[in-house]
Amino acid sequence: MRISSIRAAIAFAGFLLTIATPQFAGALETLQPGEKLTLERAIELTLRNHPRGLEMKSEAIAANERVGEARAAFLPQVYSAAEYLRSTDNPIGNTTFLNPGFVPRITGTLHGAPAGAVRSFSTSTTDNYLGGVAVQQYLFDFGRVRGLIEERNEEAHAASFQSQLMELELVFEAAQRYFALLAAGQKVKVYQKAIEQRSEQLHAAKVKASANLTPQIDVLTAQAALARANTDLLEVSDERDIARVALNNTMAIDRNAPDYELADVLTYQPVSGSLEAFFTSAIASRPDLRALEAEARAAGAQVKQARSDYFPTAGATAGYSALGTGLPAANNFNAGIVITWPIFNGFATEHQVQEAKATQNAIRYAIEDLEQRVWLDVKSAYLQLQTSVERIHQAEATLAASSGQLELADKRYNAGLGNIIELTDAERFYIQDDAAYVDALYGYSVAKATLDRVTGLSLQSVARK
Repeated sequence: MRISSIRAAIAFAGFLLTIATPQFAGALETLQPGEKLTLERAIELTLRNHPRGLEMKSEAIAANERVGEARAAFLPQVYSAAEYLRSTDNPIGNTTFLNPGFVPRITGTLHGAPAGAVRSFSTSTTDNYLGGVAVQQYLFDFGRVRGLIEERNEEAHAASFQSQLMELELVFEAAQRYFALLAAGQKVKVYQKAIEQRSEQLHAAKVKASANLTPQIDVLTAQAALARANTDLLEVSDERDIARVALNNTMAIDRNAPDYELADVLTYQPVSGSLEAFFTSAIASRPDLRALEAEARAAGAQVKQARSDYFPTAGATAGYSALGTGLPAANNFNAGIVITWPIFNGFATEHQVQEAKATQNAIRYAIEDLEQRVWLDVKSAYLQLQTSVERIHQAEATLAASSGQLELADKRYNAGLGNIIELTDAERFYIQDDAAYVDALYGYSVAKATLDRVTGLSLQSVARK
């Protein structure tokens, strides 16, 4: 019976934990078998599942709850106490002492005994009862409570912006790893095509060599080229598998998640927008800047709190108590105004004010430094994006030339005007240039994602969805 009760209590506690924290119960979302994964879907899963994002959201929620804790000072504070003691009642005379907090008796005379009576010691105990309730109400304090509320409010804003900053980083991480998997997949296709071509060349070389039309070295050269292509395919296949694991890690999906295909392809667009416009967007949208500004306002609220110690604090209090060694107990009521005013505290208030001002100035300098770094980030990303587009154009031109070179070398070899070395070199250059074109497209995609991150545009895109 006792074991069943314990099990029931554990089950009930688990149920309470489940309903108290619904955001963590079954929070992870995974992919469906055969799902076509888009970049938007990858970002959605990342923001919904990643522990770093959930951690920052939880910290933002906690910071927001601290605002309510600070505002509670405006409301009445009601306290109650009840006590029963079985104790001796030996008198202590007219002794004066400071109660250390655990002595249940108060000073007094030999209660109930004539004057001059000799003190005695008894082990007999009596009942002692205490009950009471008290109410305290804040009235004014020249800015301490309001300053604390303002500070907690700005800290909540800062935590919210820090959560957005983490989302910005996660969006970039998801995009970068999505593009890496796309690039690896396209490079696998490049080397698969190369293997097909070199397998055909090896077959043709064997046929010609058996007919004594070409020397045996052509067969060996074709075999070596095919072996190198297989090695290259093995390497890029490994890169693709690692890129898939990295993307799954970013999306925080189950380790045994089903296979999926990517719905997008690597592409590019001409750069649009001016550097000044991107910088303006960054200044307006960067959550780390907004967080520092909120921290600066919180430091200003700390100045208000510290200055309030120069002035008195007032509050109202009222209470009821019942105290006695038996029933009925003695009833008492009280009500009044309590005013406290620190007269001298060793100049602690002055130092606290100066500390808060210095903290506020430090944050302002941090904002200036961050604005300079934002300009550096935006300009660097903007230049890298422009360069990536030019690199794509060069890769396109190089690939077109390599294709023509390979076509001509193939015709020369089949016509008996060229040798196998010339053909395999042309093939090698074409394969390398084809892979370089994929790398150029990947570089553009990452550069574009980087510009969206440093300007905050990727966060705006997520918010619009």
